[in-house]
Amino acid sequence: MNLRRIFSSIVTRLLLLALCIVTLGAVARYYALSHFLREDLSTVVQNQQMALASYVARDVDFKIEQRQALLRRLASSLPAALLQRPAELQAWLRLHCDFQCPFSQGLFVVTQEGRAIADYPPLPGRVGSDFSDRDYISAALSAPARLDRIVIGRPVIGRASKKPVLPMAAALPWRDGRPQGALAGITALAAPGFMDLLLASHIGRPNSGFLLISPQDKLFVASSQPDMVLKPTPPAGINPLHDRAMAGFRGVGITINAKGREEVSAIASVPSTGWFVVARLPSSEAFATVGRAQAFLLKNAVIAILIFGVAAGIGLYLLFRPLFRAASHADRMTRGELPLEPLPLTRNDEVGHLIAAFNRLLNKLNQQQTELARMAHHDALTGLPNRALLSDRLNMALARAQRNERKLGLLFLDLDGFKLINDNYGHKAGDKVLWQAAQRLSGIVRQTDTLARIGGDEFVLLIGDLGADAEDVARIVAAKCLEAMQEPFDIVGEQRQLGISIGIALGGGASSADSLLQAADQAMYRAKKSGRSGCETITL
Repeated sequence: MNLRRIFSSIVTRLLLLALCIVTLGAVARYYALSHFLREDLSTVVQNQQMALASYVARDVDFKIEQRQALLRRLASSLPAALLQRPAELQAWLRLHCDFQCPFSQGLFVVTQEGRAIADYPPLPGRVGSDFSDRDYISAALSAPARLDRIVIGRPVIGRASKKPVLPMAAALPWRDGRPQGALAGITALAAPGFMDLLLASHIGRPNSGFLLISPQDKLFVASSQPDMVLKPTPPAGINPLHDRAMAGFRGVGITINAKGREEVSAIASVPSTGWFVVARLPSSEAFATVGRAQAFLLKNAVIAILIFGVAAGIGLYLLFRPLFRAASHADRMTRGELPLEPLPLTRNDEVGHLIAAFNRLLNKLNQQQTELARMAHHDALTGLPNRALLSDRLNMALARAQRNERKLGLLFLDLDGFKLINDNYGHKAGDKVLWQAAQRLSGIVRQTDTLARIGGDEFVLLIGDLGADAEDVARIVAAKCLEAMQEPFDIVGEQRQLGISIGIALGGGASSADSLLQAADQAMYRAKKSGRSGCETITL
């Protein structure tokens, strides 16, 4: 069985249809279950991320408020007279900040002009430096500043520590309408006990974790990834959820980050600073369970489809095996390997009914085969051989003539005046005349010769196995044909005389069928031009 037959087999088509239905069902289940799992897991993951972001935001907010409260208390209790005695001022700072000071980079006091006059713990180069260019110092010393107001500065690289720090400052008591100075506290962002939860936490892979963002500064204040600390936030249009968060949105969603990766992000506010915390988790990690479930579904679907395909293929083959055998038997009969006979009938189902119908059709075909063969080679009106049968016999006669070195004659006969009969009496009368002419001509033909009607009122007579007197024999036969047409024809009760023009072509085994027919046709037209009811001869 070749590949074309396999692919065109009804079993193959049914099997493919069944496999397509099963596959479509598996695909539908795959996508439906994947969507359900992703939606369900998305809700759980988003709630978890929001809880984590809120927890970290509250922790950061609490620790900043703790520092603000300490700075406010110290600023309100710092004696103004110590501003003129830096050594005593430094001792006062040591006294109030020696144990468990939350400012990892210490405290320092600046004058009204912004110059540091005392710090604790002391850092090289801090005392005497001008801090008036720092935003938190200038804001604390500005006119609207109040004693209870704590200014949180922009996170920067510390001038003394050279590390990322968060500065804050409070104005000292006023005199003459302005603060006498400011008390500043500096905390390293990576200091223990400050942003531990945010900086050290990774949820899943390195691309996850937390971000602390200052929207007013458009700055990453802190991050679980050290390379992002104090870096500017991405421009608008890169991350849609980030753009909404910068505009005030607080909540959770799925977005595409600046690196083009999908992630689940939850945003929670840090009220004391106006900042917000972002808890990030890559979708590949968040929905890893969905991926594993999809792989499980896909693997089992493939196995199930293979098992179904094998089982269905075997079942369909057993079901259609009688049909295959019948088709093979019929195919061998068409190739002539077996005689045409009814196919064996083994079942009474639809396949059996089909085989029984085929057997009935075969019987009818056998009955009509002989009739069809006769009709294919004979003229329907006269019963004479047609052009096809004449061509076969002419080729056979030429082959015999070549073997036996004999000659043959071909007589082309055309009735004279037949068109007038069709025009005056109709085609029915013309058909009757043609039938009568065929009967008359058949009476003078030998059994070994062939008289054929090749169209209209044209007849051809093939005479084979002629010797040296081929022309004489052909003319004798032509004379008999002329004589047969002498008797009038009965046409609708009238007696009409018809003549016949005959062209004779003589040839041997070297001649061709076409050349003989053309020569006989030319000779017939010569006969017509010579006065009709005569004959002309052409020898090839």
